[in-house]
Amino acid sequence: MRGLILSLFSFCLIFGITFGHLTAQTDDQPSPLKEVVEEVYDTKAFDPGEKAIGHIVDANAFHLFADYYFHLPAFLFAPGYGWTILSSTRKFKPASKGNGTLAIDRYVLYYGAIYRVNDPSFPLETVEIDGFHYDYQKDDDGNEISVLQVVYRGNNYDLDSKSTIDGGFFGGKITSYYDFSITKNVFSMLLTFILLTWAFFSVAKAYRRRDGMAPKGFQSFIEPIIVFIQDDVAKPFLGNNYQRFMPLLLSLFFFILGLNLLGQIPFFPGSANVTGNLGVTLVLALFTFFAVNFSGNRHYWQHILWMPGIPVPVKFILTPVEVAGMFIKPFTLMLRLFASITAGHIVIVAFVSLIFIFGNAGESLSGSMLGLLVAFPLTLFMLAIELVIALVQAFVFTILTASYLAAATEEAHH
Repeated sequence: MRGLILSLFSFCLIFGITFGHLTAQTDDQPSPLKEVVEEVYDTKAFDPGEKAIGHIVDANAFHLFADYYFHLPAFLFAPGYGWTILSSTRKFKPASKGNGTLAIDRYVLYYGAIYRVNDPSFPLETVEIDGFHYDYQKDDDGNEISVLQVVYRGNNYDLDSKSTIDGGFFGGKITSYYDFSITKNVFSMLLTFILLTWAFFSVAKAYRRRDGMAPKGFQSFIEPIIVFIQDDVAKPFLGNNYQRFMPLLLSLFFFILGLNLLGQIPFFPGSANVTGNLGVTLVLALFTFFAVNFSGNRHYWQHILWMPGIPVPVKFILTPVEVAGMFIKPFTLMLRLFASITAGHIVIVAFVSLIFIFGNAGESLSGSMLGLLVAFPLTLFMLAIELVIALVQAFVFTILTASYLAAATEEAHH
């Protein structure tokens, strides 16, 4: 019953936040400040795909409800110009939908995310902008793409998407600036780290204070999980060598689980799709990659580079396969976690969007009620599935890491 109440509460929050956000866009009497920004917007039909992608991508501010955002610090670097450091994205003076009314050092804020104008004719000083606009252009392959533009004094200027230290790998191209800001994902990771640090220091203190006594309170909740990772993950794979790797396995499990569960909360400080970000899952997979290969013994490297007992001509075929396998293993870890978490978030947003699709974005009350009747049980079901996936994916990542470590540290059998 408690789980059902929590699921119902979560659904109502998702519905309320999304409905408030959409009705704010169709307000018949917007404030004068909103009109300044909205007068140049294209009238666009409700797009569930756009809403889903908007939910899972990272941003520089948390959307709370309607036109309200929780703003975060920004650290931006543009080659040839230098650093721009803002104490808060509120410096852009957002008017509605998280859209700024100012351009600072050619940076602008659109739906809580920072973009930059890559045009030398655009002023570098802080200026007031008129709004934003989508233009449809042809790419190098002749395909029609939509390009976000900022409107300043009646002229439209193309905006660059953000690119970070990935060199444009995930963004499709190298852009004119680098964003090192405290974004939603970074904030969520820092919050998870702080909460886990507090939790485990509290448990450690309880063990010292209650030495030899039965666990109590939060201590009794954490201990079975640690024992489970020890007895059902570490020991079966690593044998007597398990204690060496327990800190790594526990850190991966609890950190991934914490991020997954925080992402299930549909309101601040949750809602960030951290483990559904390829950059995050890549770094987690690299921890496994380096731990495995730095721990690998002579037997492990021998079976990768020059397998004993195999004919020499066959070794020239198997060795490249084994070397490729070293990189494929962490690559699959990265993709599995990313795909599982991202898919769940997209499906939930898609189910909630049925309310606005059937109701024509709030114009039809009967259609909205029909959409609610369809979306309510589907969303409750997906919320329950997402909770299971949050635990399963943390466990899968941990147990696969243990299996790779076992293969790297196993002694030769004679």
